[in-house]
Amino acid sequence: MARVVLGVGGGIAAYKACELLRLLTESGHTVRVVPTASALRFVGAPTWEALSGQPAATEVWSDVPQVPHVKLGQSADLVLVVPATADLLAKAAHGMADDLLTNTLLTARCPVVFAPAMHTEMWEHPATADNVATLRRRGALVVEPAVGRLTGKDTGKGRLPDPAQLFEVALRVLARGVAPRADLAGRHVVVTAGGTREPLDPVRFLGNRSSGKQGYAFARTAVARGARVTLVAANVSLPTPAGVDLVRVGTTAELRDAVIGAAEEADAVIMAAAPADFRPAVYADQKIKKTDGGSAPVIELTTNPDIAAELGAAKRPGQVLVAFAAETHDALEHARGKLVRKRADLIVVNEVGVDKVFGADHNEAVVLGADGSSRELPARSKDDLADAVWDQVVALL
Repeated sequence: MARVVLGVGGGIAAYKACELLRLLTESGHTVRVVPTASALRFVGAPTWEALSGQPAATEVWSDVPQVPHVKLGQSADLVLVVPATADLLAKAAHGMADDLLTNTLLTARCPVVFAPAMHTEMWEHPATADNVATLRRRGALVVEPAVGRLTGKDTGKGRLPDPAQLFEVALRVLARGVAPRADLAGRHVVVTAGGTREPLDPVRFLGNRSSGKQGYAFARTAVARGARVTLVAANVSLPTPAGVDLVRVGTTAELRDAVIGAAEEADAVIMAAAPADFRPAVYADQKIKKTDGGSAPVIELTTNPDIAAELGAAKRPGQVLVAFAAETHDALEHARGKLVRKRADLIVVNEVGVDKVFGADHNEAVVLGADGSSRELPARSKDDLADAVWDQVVALL
């Protein structure tokens, strides 16, 4: 289990760090909370000490013989700063060290993750933007804040992401080992997830069994590797991963419009969603009723656009496109044909069915490359599978 330093800034979102601390300790990690003096105005030291089982100090003068201002950073496997206020980001970017937390940030040689929380105007201020860019350039992971209710009646970007989702980010960073390089830092990636639904009438639709779990895993792991992530989700009911720009869609046409627009400036596009291949040729504006004899109506279908093929045809030099092939039989043969038709760089091949892949937490796949390569990915968590595919994407980028 890992040794984690949880730095807590002086913002109202400090209370949410208690939940993150609980998740970390209950999963077996040793957590030392290092709050700022302002943070203790929101949550007192006894709370941090009771939840962590460790002392919580703000000053370098505490427990001087142990030299905590040096030892904490040196011995940590991960430093999390939650919430990271505008003031803390500025101090970290400029190397200031006027308390125990900022000293720890200077001595840490492990991954450092900042989760900002502040009012929208403060997050969007050029000074904060410069500080965030500086920290990212140095290798720190700065998670994009969420959009939602802020202090008082304000609403906008600057809300701390859900603690459970920040916990997932922490786990992914720890899973990649000590001081991993944020190899997607500065990159914009687009990830699609879920299954589209094609309305037949006001109450019925054509769809598929995709849960969106694999696409969300791609989004989570990309955030943990430093990317700016646009997640286009079709009919997914999962919690929004921390640090993503979420776009919700319903139909294949809506998915196409969202992805084509987002992909224009993207470095990589991961087409993990399952768009419906067909849609009803005619939409009935009233519920279709049974006939007197009980016979079923004949539904005429028409073909939906092939979004991945359209992206492949318009792909810029250096842009990476990852397609997916969910097949029930002859999976590799069908996938090789799709790889060529869609002009993708990689295609992730799954054998699917009622009890395979859909809705599961684990996945196995074969990744075929346009260069003729083939890589088997035996059964593993969907996050681990996503990380393995990102390794190949990074190599291509």
